[in-house]
Order: sequence, then structure tokens, then C-alpha cells
Amino acid sequence: MVTIYTDGSSLGNPGPGGYGIVLKYKDLRKEMSQGYRSTTNNRMELLAVIKGLQALKKPNTPVTIYSDSKYVIDSVEKGWLWGWIKKGFKGKKNKDLWTQFAEIYKVHRVQFQWVKGHAGIPENERCDQLAVQAAESGDHLVDVAFENGINNV
Repeated sequence: MVTIYTDGSSLGNPGPGGYGIVLKYKDLRKEMSQGYRSTTNNRMELLAVIKGLQALKKPNTPVTIYSDSKYVIDSVEKGWLWGWIKKGFKGKKNKDLWTQFAEIYKVHRVQFQWVKGHAGIPENERCDQLAVQAAESGDHLVDVAFENGINNV
């Protein structure tokens, strides 16, 4: 069983943003983060989950994702995402990321666990630190879909 903690951050919404991830497997621990020049908090929350799942090397891996994002967890757990896909994401934002998520989600055995943000959970706090540091850093990628306004097409 792999455990992934994720968090996203946007300094302004939109504004510079970043994600932070802590992956844990047995005694192994890996941290990942990246900043973006201009994005939104929801995009970074979702991208953190995508990047965490993409880091898994073996298909069909059982994984629990801990996130403080109701946007991500409710969209999947309440089945909204599957309805959006059937309707071609009509009127929904972040189609590009949700499409990526749906593909990688199918590869693994994913469970979500919501955690309250800033509640003293060490790995969640670390993800928040990583996400904010990435957003504040000068090492930003371009969130092309967001900046070109095509994320809700």
C-alpha cells in the first residue's frame, strides 16, 4: 500500500501557484513539488494528485491519497467527474487536468481520504510547505492550458 499526501497552493487565485506531494511506501519517503507562473488553487490541488499517481511505477498499485481538497475528493467520490466526462465537460473548468486524472486513476486502485488542512497532520503540513515554497520560488513552469484560457473547453 502506497500513501500519497497532496496539497496545492495559489498566491492569489489566479496567481503564482504550486503543488506539494509526499509519497510513502514502507520505510521509503519521497517529496515532490513544482511551481507555476499563473494558475489556480483548484488546478494545483488536482495536479498534485495527478503527479503523485504518475510517480507510481507499477500498475494496479493500491494507494490512499490524503488531500484537504473537497473539490478533488468530492468530484471523484460523489461521481461528478464521470458525469462531466459523459457530458464532455460542458460548462466545467479544468477539463485538461480532469482528463489526465481520469486516465491515471484507472491504472491504480485509488482510495481518497479527506484531511482537514492546517490541522497539524505532519505530512499534510509538509505538502502545504512544499506547495507554498514552489509557488514563491522563481522556478516556475507555465500552466499553458490555464494561461491560454483553454482549461474549460
